[in-house]
Amino acid sequence: MTASNAASFVAARDFLLRHREDYETAYREFQWPKLDRFNWALDYFDVMARDNTRPALWLVDEDAGETKLSFAELSERSNRVANALRRIGVQRGDRVLVMLGNVVPLWEAMLAAMKLGAVIVPATTLLTRNDLADRFARGRVKHVIAGADAAAKFAELPGGYTRIVVGKAVPGWVSYEDCYRESVDFTPDAPTRADDPLLLYFTSGTTATPKLVLHTHQSYPVGHLSTVYWLGLRPGDVHLNISSPGWAKHAWSCFFSPWTAQAAIFIVNQRRFNARGLLDTIARCGVTTFCAPPTVWRMLIQENLAAWKVQLKELISAGEPLNPEVIEQVKTAWGLTIRDGYGQTETTALVGNTPGQKIKAGSMGRPLPGYRVALLDGNGLPQREGEICLMLEPRPTGLMQGYQGNGGISLADQSRYRTGDVASVDDDGYLTYVGRADDVFKSSDYRISPFELESVLIEHPAVAEAAVVPSPDPIRLAVPKAFLVLAAGHAPDRDTALSILQHCRAALAPFKRVRRLEFADLPKTISGKIRRVELRRAEAAKAPGGNRTSLEFWEDDFSEDELGARA
Repeated sequence: MTASNAASFVAARDFLLRHREDYETAYREFQWPKLDRFNWALDYFDVMARDNTRPALWLVDEDAGETKLSFAELSERSNRVANALRRIGVQRGDRVLVMLGNVVPLWEAMLAAMKLGAVIVPATTLLTRNDLADRFARGRVKHVIAGADAAAKFAELPGGYTRIVVGKAVPGWVSYEDCYRESVDFTPDAPTRADDPLLLYFTSGTTATPKLVLHTHQSYPVGHLSTVYWLGLRPGDVHLNISSPGWAKHAWSCFFSPWTAQAAIFIVNQRRFNARGLLDTIARCGVTTFCAPPTVWRMLIQENLAAWKVQLKELISAGEPLNPEVIEQVKTAWGLTIRDGYGQTETTALVGNTPGQKIKAGSMGRPLPGYRVALLDGNGLPQREGEICLMLEPRPTGLMQGYQGNGGISLADQSRYRTGDVASVDDDGYLTYVGRADDVFKSSDYRISPFELESVLIEHPAVAEAAVVPSPDPIRLAVPKAFLVLAAGHAPDRDTALSILQHCRAALAPFKRVRRLEFADLPKTISGKIRRVELRRAEAAKAPGGNRTSLEFWEDDFSEDELGARA
């Protein structure tokens, strides 16, 4: 055990808790703890969990009822699993692919693998056989922990890897339930270096295949101190985060951050998303902090939120910018303001609206303690609007070790990390998200921000979700086109389209008006982010003025009298 390192980690956390609503002091004086050897599961979690009977994990499942486990119980259960994994052959540095839903073994297995010094490869249960083959090849997977319902996906993946199944027995697989027979006492085989690898994420990016993002025992467990600060978590909180296992945000807000703050992780498992059922559970179980992606917030405001008497103290959104109209509707119902934030799989939370601070409509907040953020152009010069970049002198703890490739671990630029996202900054240091570097487009030589247009569109009562992309045009090169999901009770017809175009004409300057719209489902990632890249590609493939569907409407379809006076 490395008690001194654990003490410096706890001291850094306590500093942020003390200055929870004093952003200026927290940002100015916070320093990342200097660590040499550190294992968060052994040196922090187990010590904190000793004789700690407070709830650590609370699962509410539509099919299986409720499960509550204390910190002490999870510490002991993960020790048993770690001993079993060691007996099966899992060694320090081995890659362990964990492909589980929100079930108790997910948390036990992650703690156990961490204690062993193994490298966790998180995987969503929706991966295909080809996805898994890629992870095995490039991720060098040696062991698999998966649910029984996913075992068939591995039938065509030959090799000597260990197979451990959660749930019913599967021939050729070791039963996870047998792990509970092992000793409750665990002794590590050696100290863990803080820069040893811990997590290997496969994340989409600008390459044809997912990038391999490598995090260490320092970059995620310690780096998420910034996330704790952004979320506003405190000891005893009951924290609900809507996120799917296998993605980085799940580790952010369903693992490291709540337990670092000594809060309970609360999970609601539904067969299909049910806003009323979710709200009922939040109210009944006394959830105090709630983080959800914009897609969920947009569905929740379709309900009369004021009808639920909740104990919520903090509301957070992440994944993509949240429209101000949604924020205002929730505030009207509950008297709470949803706080936005920003980060990537490669990092922890970088920018956020933190508790007790002024919130500006549409802004994602200010740089979080421990991060130096600059907006730079392509030549590395500071701009009022530019690419979000992290300064690496000194290097922030929450940044990944690098991208794993055939040549080892790399970070292209050793002086700064470029996120690929564009933002603007105001005189008070608040950043507003503009879009991906390749999302901003030009129309008649004007720069168009999709998010700005989407924010206007969602103010219309008929619009539940919107995604704006460039549509080819013989005159302007491209014009803004909106793909729309309608709110309940609205038909995808000419009258609705006219009403929305009238709304855009009244709210937007002529050069950035939405000139085309189509009623359609929006392609999304499993974590709920809209995949605008798919819409862009499909639209770019069309000939200017051609290939229209029956649910597509253009300004040219309507007379000037119908559309109203020009803005």
